[in-house]
Amino acid sequence: MDSMKQMAKPFFTLFGIALIIAVIGRVGLAIMAATGTLAFDYISASGVAILDVICSILTGSAFVAFLFAAGLALCLSTAGPVLYGYLFAKKGGPARPLTAFLWGWATALMAIVCLLIVVSGILSAVQVGSMSSKLPGAPVLVLALVVFAAFLGTLLGAASMVVCACIARARAGHGLSAQLLAATALCGAVVMVLTVGTFATLNSVAINTTALLAWFAVDMAVNLVVLFAAARMARAPRAAAAPAKAKATAA
Repeated sequence: MDSMKQMAKPFFTLFGIALIIAVIGRVGLAIMAATGTLAFDYISASGVAILDVICSILTGSAFVAFLFAAGLALCLSTAGPVLYGYLFAKKGGPARPLTAFLWGWATALMAIVCLLIVVSGILSAVQVGSMSSKLPGAPVLVLALVVFAAFLGTLLGAASMVVCACIARARAGHGLSAQLLAATALCGAVVMVLTVGTFATLNSVAINTTALLAWFAVDMAVNLVVLFAAARMARAPRAAAAPAKAKATAA
């Protein structure tokens, strides 16, 4: 019974984070539905947004397989920042923006690779051949994959550093659960707004490349701002504790 009580707070924190993400995601979907970004009814073959064309392929067992692939990618993407925060808490070393970004990049790249491995087995040879004929060569695709992973790496790096900032503030006397819940709500709302804007630009019949690149640039800039701001917050409690420790040692 005592072990259940000890586990209750961490699990309730986990459930609270999940509920906050669910609510924020629901708000984002409502915004996209109201603005016509998402279409929930059947659309004819003409004048269809690009992502609707892609998703129309995923029917039946292919759809179930894609859910597994997407779930695997999301689990890995979530586990990366959690693992970074755990190592920060266990090892006690400094949380650095560079390492957070690099491991975020590696995590994003591996998540995409896992996604592609599974997805490659749910499309027919005709579908693969049709899409391959419309895509650039393998070197360009690999480069695009690495660059896109680097873009996602800024997001995962920022998430990793936010976790570290919450842990650092908890060491300074602030409640870890409250810090994680507040960070989820605040950062989640920002990510939701950026995701809605980027997705709305991407999911169109004719993609405006300039607008899409502008959204990607804004996304990356915000991710980097959060990354370095969280890194500063993670160092602040340590810097404040150093003079107090030195004073206690002298006394």
